[in-house]
Amino acid sequence: MISILILGTGNLGKHLFDVFMVQNGVEIIQVYGRSKNAFSYFNPTNTTSDLVNIKEADIYIVAISDDAISEVSKFLVAKKGLIVHTSGSIPMNILPNKHRRGVFYPLQTFTVNRKVNFKEIPICIEAENKADYELLNELGSTISDKVIQLDSDQRKALHLAAVFANNFTNHMYHIAQEICVQNDAPFELLLPLINETANKIQDLSPFVAQTGPARRNDKGTLEKQLAQLKNKKHRKIYSLLSKSIQKTYGKKL
Repeated sequence: MISILILGTGNLGKHLFDVFMVQNGVEIIQVYGRSKNAFSYFNPTNTTSDLVNIKEADIYIVAISDDAISEVSKFLVAKKGLIVHTSGSIPMNILPNKHRRGVFYPLQTFTVNRKVNFKEIPICIEAENKADYELLNELGSTISDKVIQLDSDQRKALHLAAVFANNFTNHMYHIAQEICVQNDAPFELLLPLINETANKIQDLSPFVAQTGPARRNDKGTLEKQLAQLKNKKHRKIYSLLSKSIQKTYGKKL
């Protein structure tokens, strides 16, 4: 039985709480959060808003904002358990160097009240010794079929790639919805296209899967669509991305 303590009551903290609560090999000892208003979600687990009252556990999972990791983890230096943060972009050495430390990074986007299948989520782990690697691998394997050892540089690169693949892509969906709303066109008609775009890179590389006027170097369509956009920010994004696609495929700009 692995005892864990979750520090953080945000999106990731709640998802980790939900998935670990139903695992036979894991016991959640306590949940820490700054605001007591969030504690009702974690009942009947012991909760605290005072770092001085943190209990002993095998693993302390610091699931808080990147900027707060260093400060909060300082309160755990007297603990014997393994301290891990959950950030993709922060190196492991931000944690206290006189303590057992590591990383437990689930590579996924998390939103409150939206369930995810942890079995399909890669858990990227890092530690400083074999025993702690084995402990994190055991913990990760209770919830995921994909536990992977990555160092801080690899994880940082993967997180940056994830920003392009997820965060920027989602912002493109937002712009697409704005264009639809402004022109009284149903955004829902784009959903099959969005799904197929995501599905086909299961079989094709993104390079091969690329389509569209910039890929074809259809200059007439490019000019018309650029003129069609009324929002200056949208025009700038359209132009930048189109030029990037043209350059990728060796088209003359």
